[in-house]
This record gives sequence, C-alpha cells and structure tokens, in this order.
Amino acid sequence: MRRSRIRRLACAAALALGAALLSPAVPSAAAADPYQVLVFSKTAGFRHDSIPAGITAIQQLGVANDFTVTATEDATAFTPQNLAAYEAVVFLSTTGDVLNDSQQSALKGYVDGGGGFVGVHAAADTEYDWPEYEDLVGAWFQSHPAIQEARLTTEDHVHPATAHLDDTWTRTDEWYNYRSNPRGDVHVLQSLDESSYSGGEMAGDHPITWCHPQQDGRSFYTGLGHTIESFADPDFRQLLLGGIQYAAGAVEADCSSTGEPGQGGDSAEAEAYTSSSGVQIAPHAAASGGATLGYIDHGDWAGYASLDPAGATAFTARVSSAGAGGTIEVRAGSATGPLLGSAEVTPTGGWDTFTEVTTPLTAAAPGAGPLFLRFTGGAGALFDVDRFTLTRTPATEDEGSLGVHLFYYPWYGTPQGPAGSWRHWQQGGHTPPASVGADLYPKLGPYDSGDIAGAVDQHMKWVQRSGAGVIVYSWWGQGSYEDGLAGDVMDAAARHGIEVAWHIEPYTGRTAASVVDDIAYLEGKFGDHPAFYRDAAHGDRNAYYVFESLRIQDWSALDAVKDTAIVLAQTTDTTKVAHFGGIYTYDGIAGATAPGWKQAGDYAKANGLVWAPSVAPGYIDDRAVPGNTTPTLDRADGASYDRQWNNALDPAIGGDPTWVSVTSFNEWHEGSSIEPADSDPPPGHGYETFEGAYGKTGAAAETAYLDRTAYWADRFEQRRG
Repeated sequence: MRRSRIRRLACAAALALGAALLSPAVPSAAAADPYQVLVFSKTAGFRHDSIPAGITAIQQLGVANDFTVTATEDATAFTPQNLAAYEAVVFLSTTGDVLNDSQQSALKGYVDGGGGFVGVHAAADTEYDWPEYEDLVGAWFQSHPAIQEARLTTEDHVHPATAHLDDTWTRTDEWYNYRSNPRGDVHVLQSLDESSYSGGEMAGDHPITWCHPQQDGRSFYTGLGHTIESFADPDFRQLLLGGIQYAAGAVEADCSSTGEPGQGGDSAEAEAYTSSSGVQIAPHAAASGGATLGYIDHGDWAGYASLDPAGATAFTARVSSAGAGGTIEVRAGSATGPLLGSAEVTPTGGWDTFTEVTTPLTAAAPGAGPLFLRFTGGAGALFDVDRFTLTRTPATEDEGSLGVHLFYYPWYGTPQGPAGSWRHWQQGGHTPPASVGADLYPKLGPYDSGDIAGAVDQHMKWVQRSGAGVIVYSWWGQGSYEDGLAGDVMDAAARHGIEVAWHIEPYTGRTAASVVDDIAYLEGKFGDHPAFYRDAAHGDRNAYYVFESLRIQDWSALDAVKDTAIVLAQTTDTTKVAHFGGIYTYDGIAGATAPGWKQAGDYAKANGLVWAPSVAPGYIDDRAVPGNTTPTLDRADGASYDRQWNNALDPAIGGDPTWVSVTSFNEWHEGSSIEPADSDPPPGHGYETFEGAYGKTGAAAETAYLDRTAYWADRFEQRRG
C-alpha cells in the first residue's frame, strides 16, 4: 500500500503543477484511486457521546468520496503490518492512554514513513505519557469553558478543509484551550476569536484547526466536533473530509508552518489573510513560513479579521520586490477605512531579497474594526509582503493603568547601602553577590532598595514601561526598614508618574486596631505626597492590602476608616470579609485555576467592595527555601501569565475585577518577578532566565514580562472604558 500512496501522490503532484500554471489558488483534485481509512475511537477517560455520529459521518463521506472506513476501538490494530493497509488513521475523540509502547511505535513509524493522521477534538486529550504524540497532534488539551457560540476566523482559503468557508464562521461547540500555542510548528487553518466567547485562555492567538508535515507523512487536527450536531453540519463535514483527504495524500495542500505565535495576535504571516482582492499566496523558500503575500498590483488589498489595530503605534513588515515597489497603506475596518499609516517599499533587487519597512501609526479608535492592508504603486507587480508586526504601548505613555497594581518589595540591602549588610539576598544560606536566594538573577544584580538614584529610579522606569500605574509597597510597620525608605521611593515613583498603595505585612504585634493606627500614620505622613494613591472612582479613598488577614479574627476596628480607606482582605472566603472594603488573593499559583474568583467577584460587586484578584507569571522558590514543599508554577514561556490574566478578565471566571494586582514586580525569592532577569547570570549556580518568553531570546527576553504586562494593562483599560 505504500507504493500505491506514492503513485497517487505523484499523480496529484502532476495535477497540482498543471493547476498552478492556470490558477495558483486552486487546490489539486482528489486522485481517483480508492483507499482505506482507519477510525480509532478508544477512550480511557471522558467518553464523548458524539463518537457514533462521527463514525457514521466519516463512513458516509467515504461512500461519497471513494474511500472505505474501518472503525475500531481495538488498539491491537496498531501494528506495522495492519497499518500498511490504510492511507490515513483518524483518532476520533480518543482520550487518555489508549496505546501501549509497541502500538505507539507502530503509529509513529506509520506516519513518519508516509501515512496520514487525523485528530478530531479530544484527540488532543490523549497519550500524555508519550511526548512524541504532542508533536504528532500539534498540541495537548489544557481546558475548556462551557459549550457556547463562538466566531472562527478562516486563515487559509486554499486548503481543501477550509476552502469552502467564509472569512468568519459562527458556530456552537466546546472550545478547547491548549497547553501550548502550536502556531510555530504547524500551518493554522482556523483560529478562534477569543473576544466572541468566554473562557479563551490563549492570549488572543488561538489556533483551533491546523495541519503539518510529519516527516514523510501528514497530520491534520481540528478542535471542533464535541457535539453530536457537528457531524450533521455540512460545513463541518466538508472540513473533516478535506482533512482526511489531505492526510491520506489524496489531495495536495500547503501545510508549512505559519510562523511563531503572535504576541497577543499582533504578528502575522501576510499570506494568512482572511479576506482579499487581487492578491495571491506566493511560495518563496526564503520567506517566513515558506510563502509570501504576492501577485500584488495597484489597488489590491488584504484583510486580517483577528488583528485589531486599536492601540497599535507602529507597523513593521518584511518585504521583497523585483517589481515597481510602492506603498503599504495600513487601514482600520475595511480597505477604504481610516488610514493609520503608510510604509514605502522600494525595489530590493529580487523576490527572495528581503528587507524591513516600518511606519508609525495614528491611533485607531477601539471598535474601529480589524486590520486591512491596501497596496498602491505603478503598473505591474509591486512587491511581496512576508511577515508583519503591530507594535503597541500601554494605554497611556506617561500615566499607566491605575487599575493595575504591582506588589513591590523595598526590603533588599547590600553592605554599601543604608542597611550596611546584605538583606534578603542571602536567604536560603547563599553568599551574594554571585549566589543569591532566588532561582532567577536580577538584571541589576543584588541591588540595594535604598539606592534611590540607581536601582529604585530604574525600577520606576520599568514600572512605567509595564503599563501599571500603581505599586503596592511592602510595609512592615512604623519605624521599620521599609518605612524609612518609603518617602524616597515615593519621590522616585512621582518622577515617573507612578502612584503608591500599601501592603501591610504581618509585622510582630499586628492587630486590627494597630492597622487602623497604621492607616492614620501613613495618611498623616504621606497623604499630601503626589504619589499617594487615591481611587477617584471610590471616593478618593486610599488603598491598603492586608497580607494574611485571616490571622486576625475580628476586624470590626476597620469601621473607623471605611470612609477614607479601602482595606482589602487576602481571601476568597466571603464569610471572612466583614468590615473590609475589598478582596484580593495574592497567591501566585492559584490564578492558573482561579478557585473561588467568580464567587468572590460577584459578592464584591453586589456589596460595593473592590475586587482585585492577583495574577503572576510563575512561582519557584527552590533556592530561597531549600526543601520547601510549596508547588511551583512553571512560566511556560509566558503561557502561565497569559492564562492568569485571561482568567482575571473573563467575567465568567474572574468575576469582573475592579483592579488587577500583580504578584509581583520584584519578589525574587518566590520567582514571581516581572522585573527584568539577567539573560547571562553568573555561571555555576543553576539560575533560570526568561529565555523563550513570548518568543524572545537573549537580552530581548529580559523585558518580556514588562512588555506583556503592558499588553494586558492596555486590554484591561479598554475594558474599563
């Protein structure tokens, strides 16, 4: 059967070549040879009641399209000899560990040797103990919200699975979030518009159907197909048919990678347009993803339904031109919508000779519509466009979001600073400066929190870059080390437009009455300072987060300050928040699952309280607390931070927050910092770095979490209106 597949592919390639000479956008026709498909639906976890409907649908597609179907749940079918009879294997909502080692090896050898794999829906919820399966299917399942209607964007109008679909497609299904974004390794055919439903956790770049070569074979996956009704939908059946035909080698299709995941949907392959006039996809070996947006003439255009230009300040594109050159017009809403900027393209000397062009953008109003590129110039072919990027800044440049609060720690010291000795850096038995009690090494090295003109001023510049408008100052009582530095830190904050709220820590002797006294003390000492934070939306009251507030049972003393201060309890147990003015969580791990957030947020709204859930990029304290049993939260190159932000901003999960608090700017012991970490730390100590965060490497990765905070702060500000 391997010989018949090769013969059929050769025939299809010849057809594709002939078709390409006539029309580059038309896929090749299916070969006439009949073939066989194996449908496997074994489950070792959740079992979908749509499986019988799926088997029937694939059988009916086979009758109409010249392939026969064998359906089984017997894993012993996975031997090299048996699999050789099939041109494609379909994993139809399989779950859990369904293959043993030899069966896994047989499937891998089958696909790598030229076979086809099709995964439907819960195929991504399968074989977690087999790392190579993640490569085969493209990504593993992470979570899903309730079944609901959502809008899909068609990113490829040529592939036989999606060529029949309009630019957007609204349908009801169970929408999977994945443990990683597969875009960098696969060819995305469809993506989800996360603004169209609740529960998306992939930061706005959410592939849902994709394909990719697998050595000599082919793989296709779609996250659609949870419901029984899906398999009666003609559009979904056509999508499924196109995926099977591609995997079986019955039709040719371009499944080369569409490039790295976009930073919040702000980067794209130009050929991944969702609507167009005149342009076509042009293959180029030197291009990102192996293709460009080509055949561009004067007046042509391309639209990108999933890209929002609102808030973008610059446009950068990789281009080539052996033609006349011309202009890329960046517009909002339509090809004739508001002009945001124009980038001039001059001839580069060849279609495979690339350069970058850029233009600043005027602000597009929120809701102005998706991104469109319109092309102008002289006669004939103008230029090709490869990959492009939108650059964003926080909602305001000088004043960050007053709804985003960063927990800030001023407790670090050095022998040369005000403390006269090492403070905190030596935690866990370490010897600074090369060895510090943290799994990440700060970009500034082990600094002194009293170095106002140096470290602290740089901190405030970084806070400003993060888009946050407020730091929550860790304060350990009247007369403490941190109390002594507070005025100088506030001066530095004021120079950069940052405001200061307070984190009242569990100092020795803390009581409800002492906290009331502390509030009066801080108000009296700093209340007239320009950096002293007051919330205009809540009666110009100042804000105090109380860490480990449940240590104290009776907080009735707070009633004395309820008209002048917002005091937040650290809990989601709403039976424990009497007398408080708000609720926060602080925990840097819990945000990944948001336990109790919805209930706490709803309670806060119903009772006039502030709700400020806490998000964190990760958590690891191995060096600071050797042997500690606290779980860690891997940063996952930024996916963990995005998941927590998505949870916070989704009203169905996060409870519609008043503020979002970030754990933390610089709590180095817990590894939760967004402060830049050194990309080249002292060797021999096992330090981690931010390498790979949001696709950034080296020195560029050092500020990845600052910039990502700015992205989320901007989204939060737009929601707050």
